Amino acid sequence: MFVTYLVVTLLASALNGSAAVANLIGHEYPKSEADRNRVPRSWVRPLGVLLGAGALGLLAGIVVPVLGTLAAAGLVLYFLGALGVHVRAGNFRLGAWALFFVVALAALIVNLAYHPNA
Repeated sequence: MFVTYLVVTLLASALNGSAAVANLIGHEYPKSEADRNRVPRSWVRPLGVLLGAGALGLLAGIVVPVLGTLAAAGLVLYFLGALGVHVRAGNFRLGAWALFFVVALAALIVNLAYHPNA
């Protein structure tokens, strides 16, 4: 079980960490997605900070389990909010969203399974 927990946690952290970096450095993809979803571009960096916090929280959860569980839950909520924004904007291109959501949900599930008291 530990190997599954570690692989899923590291994958989720890497995926969200790379998205955070893209947001924070001002890469064009997050900006174009913000435009497509009618989100102000001024939100791109703060959203990147949230993604980065989630990625770091997942890693910290390897040492302090409750942090990993909270980070995974926060990422699941983040991506549920993102789904709402996509739907509100009429943007049904949800492939990237589905990947991020499923990985965040998997991280939450393995966190809860591996650390049931966290």
